Amino acid sequence: MLHFQRVALAQELATAIQGKNLFGDAHNGLFLAAPRRTGKSTFLTEDLKPELERQGLIVVYVDLWTHKRRDPGELIANVIGKALQSHLGWLAKTAQATGLESVNIAGALKIDTSKIGRIDGATLVEALRTLRESAGKPVVLIIDEAQHALTSEAGEDAMTALKSARDQMNAPGKVNLMLVMSGSDRDKLLRLVNNNSAPFYGSQIQRMPELGDDFIAYVADLMEQQQPGLRPVNKAVLSHAFERFGHRPQFFLAALTEALSPFAAIEGRFESAVAAIAEQRLRDDQAQMESDYLGLNPLERAVLWRMLEKEQRFRPYDADALAFYQQKTAGKVSAQKAQTALESLRQHNPPLVWKSARSEYAVDDAAMHRWYRERVEAKTWPPVEQVGAA
Repeated sequence: MLHFQRVALAQELATAIQGKNLFGDAHNGLFLAAPRRTGKSTFLTEDLKPELERQGLIVVYVDLWTHKRRDPGELIANVIGKALQSHLGWLAKTAQATGLESVNIAGALKIDTSKIGRIDGATLVEALRTLRESAGKPVVLIIDEAQHALTSEAGEDAMTALKSARDQMNAPGKVNLMLVMSGSDRDKLLRLVNNNSAPFYGSQIQRMPELGDDFIAYVADLMEQQQPGLRPVNKAVLSHAFERFGHRPQFFLAALTEALSPFAAIEGRFESAVAAIAEQRLRDDQAQMESDYLGLNPLERAVLWRMLEKEQRFRPYDADALAFYQQKTAGKVSAQKAQTALESLRQHNPPLVWKSARSEYAVDDAAMHRWYRERVEAKTWPPVEQVGAA
């Protein structure tokens, strides 16, 4: 897939998380929110990580979304363990060759060589400190889709441990551990920072800049170089289409490929075809969300409606919520019935509801919030079944 390098943004963030900005707080933790499929993970792995490594830092990356069936706490521990193992491997071999069972790294931690890379042999704080000492460089831990850590107790514990490691390893003017956490849903990511019990209480969520006109100009320039007959490419039309795709490069580039295919049989300019594909994609996405909503039973619809309306303020079982469910279903609704509906929404394929280890609930796909707000503004909420529809 085509990759548009965002060098300036990577350099800016690398400077910020090292505490080199006079008034910045990113060295205490950088939290980035960006909708799914907008290039967030690609930026982290292909732009930010290489830039941090170029500046001499040790970078450890883990994506909690790619292994959703595994406990997020275990994933975080394993990736730190593997990084530690790679830096202690030569020490372990030396120790084993001389008959030693353990090695000591700068007085920080006695490492059992039979457990190198296994965090059950050391706490996360100890492992990160040892990684810093053994590598001789500051450490950056990048956790992609960090909100998923909140779905298990071990994941929550890992987040608390990382906050502790940050506090112990860093000092004014000296940053040894930097944390970068990203999420595709700002509302879920906020749960890491927005109350006294949150592990990173007080930190701020930053919206990651979306790909925009510079990306469109880059793509248009490549097209004009490879296919001179397309000159001049209408960047304004492509930019509008990209916006309608929700700034998602994968879908945009797929539409370009489709429009430029020799089998496309389009009439007129290819830019118009891309714009038409974007509009159709938007209609299809909205139709799918409407279909999912209408496929629910009345109580499930009422619960999902309440979640969309209240967002962060959603409380599933308080008196106002139960009264809302009863009003929308014209029947008595107990807390137990509401809980059953929530669990059913979680089991939907794909899931419509996300649940944290603390039994906090949120809409699983953040795109549903935009769909809901657009329909409310257009006065077409709630969706209704079409009479006589197949």
